[in-house]
Amino acid sequence: MSGVSQDREEFKALVKEKNDIVEVIGSYIKLERRGYSYWACCPFHHEKTPSFSINAADKYYHCFGCGVSGDVFTFIKEYENVDFSQALQILANRVGLEVPAYDDRSAEEAAAKKRKKDRLLNLMRDSARFYYKNLYSGRAQEHLAYLAKRGLSNSTLKKFGIGASLDYKGLPVHLLAQGYTADECVESGACARTEGGSLIDSLGGRLIVPIIDHFDDVVAFGGRVLKPTDRAKYKNTRETMLFNKSKNLFNINLVKKQKRAGGLSSLIMVEGYMDAISLYQAGFCNVVASMGTSLTKEQARLAKRYTENVLISYDGDFAGQSANLRGLDILKDEGIKVRVVPMPEGLDPDDVIKQQGAEGYRNCLDAAMPLIDFRLLAVRRKYDLSDPYAKRDYVREALAVIREAESETERESLLLRVSQTAGVSVAALERDLDKTPAAPVREEAVPPKKEKKESGDLRAARFVLAACLLSKPYARDCLLSSFDFDDEEHRLIASYIIQGRREGKVRPSGLFDLMDADGELSEILNLDYGDNLDGERAEKYFEGCVLLLERSALRRKIAADRALYENAEGAEKRDILLRINESTKRLNALNKRGGNI
Repeated sequence: MSGVSQDREEFKALVKEKNDIVEVIGSYIKLERRGYSYWACCPFHHEKTPSFSINAADKYYHCFGCGVSGDVFTFIKEYENVDFSQALQILANRVGLEVPAYDDRSAEEAAAKKRKKDRLLNLMRDSARFYYKNLYSGRAQEHLAYLAKRGLSNSTLKKFGIGASLDYKGLPVHLLAQGYTADECVESGACARTEGGSLIDSLGGRLIVPIIDHFDDVVAFGGRVLKPTDRAKYKNTRETMLFNKSKNLFNINLVKKQKRAGGLSSLIMVEGYMDAISLYQAGFCNVVASMGTSLTKEQARLAKRYTENVLISYDGDFAGQSANLRGLDILKDEGIKVRVVPMPEGLDPDDVIKQQGAEGYRNCLDAAMPLIDFRLLAVRRKYDLSDPYAKRDYVREALAVIREAESETERESLLLRVSQTAGVSVAALERDLDKTPAAPVREEAVPPKKEKKESGDLRAARFVLAACLLSKPYARDCLLSSFDFDDEEHRLIASYIIQGRREGKVRPSGLFDLMDADGELSEILNLDYGDNLDGERAEKYFEGCVLLLERSALRRKIAADRALYENAEGAEKRDILLRINESTKRLNALNKRGGNI
């Protein structure tokens, strides 16, 4: 290992040592202590019963439901959706360490990527300042008139950094004068090129809303036209290395600060950033905008970092948008408790604030209902129940919704509601419900596992390795070097344990640096559930596994020697025969000891 690589490994070890894995993961999800372990509902797949366990002593986590495993770096990479260098930076910042610069090629490539990203982030910050200055330049009267019409105060405009694009040329001229290259202007998304190659402002002439991520960086801009036009009313700058719309929520930066201050029990999710800004000004600071109603898994996971309770507050026409309504299942599948805020027909949250004030919107929030109840409301809005044919369609569609109820109590309550709405008896609805086909089952976000035929040898190898890796007392004297593991991952794990024993400590978390955690390592860690590896029964099972592996190793040795014997001659043939006889005697002795599993 080179000096540079050694230095990096030493710094990584230091960061890992200073970041307590329980504290780090506990800052993202709610943990429950049970004995020496900490448990939670897995943040990487939907579940109701906690199966995500943190081993504080050995500094790793493992989910017994979906099989994900890792150390503190793995968790940050997966949860924050960042690469290793970014995870290292996050954890180093957390404990007040500065990441050193390294000289080797891979480090230089990472450093070059970081320099480029930092350069583009600086460009976006300078662009935001340019737009904000424009707003008060005396040349943005149209923009200010629009903002006054929306009722936004100066303090709100400052809080969100609202700005103005006055034309198509001002921003690129300013950025070039600041020393940025034309390519950087385009790569950031702030500027674009015309067919003739000229540089222009991507959001020329629009009101500008900076989009800031949870790291407090300006990563994109939203722009709103000021006059009726055939152009899109709202437009975001394009996706770049800084900005992926599906992984961002507008106002998440201010929500993060509120969470850290200890004042966040739920999130209000609206569709557009102007709704979010209006609600924030009215005192509803726990608001984010999805910037479109098609929610993504990444947005759901981002929301769940801050709370498990989300109130969906889209406009009054949302109930009729069945595709978008089904999209809310993504939130539910991530273990989020979803309630939907029924809005007055045709109004969005900003309209309610303008017409009814904060109290009027608070009444809407108080009427928020579970997702399945809102689905029923959406179905009801589709049909004219004075028409007998429409009423039958309503009942049929409502029953399909009720089939997804999670409990008999919920189902009974919903049937009663449909009965009262349609004037049909509960008994008749129950009979029809039994005939209603179930809705297609959605796939849960559980990582696929490798399929492998589980022979006795495989089960035995996993159990022996698990007991040795987790340092069970009865496995202390087990000589792993005597086994002939036929699985490459098993050989790697055995080698790691042997080396760890020489150094005086076997740490399971060290394996995450050497191999994928979703293969055999996951299967082995799965055995650490409950008392599978503890007690007299586990010790006896371990003895049986050891005997089985020893017998299998001898059988393979005998078979190999027999193959050699066929082609050997003279003294070599006699030596091989002696080996076969010795191995056979040992095998017979082991067979007499039993030990089947």
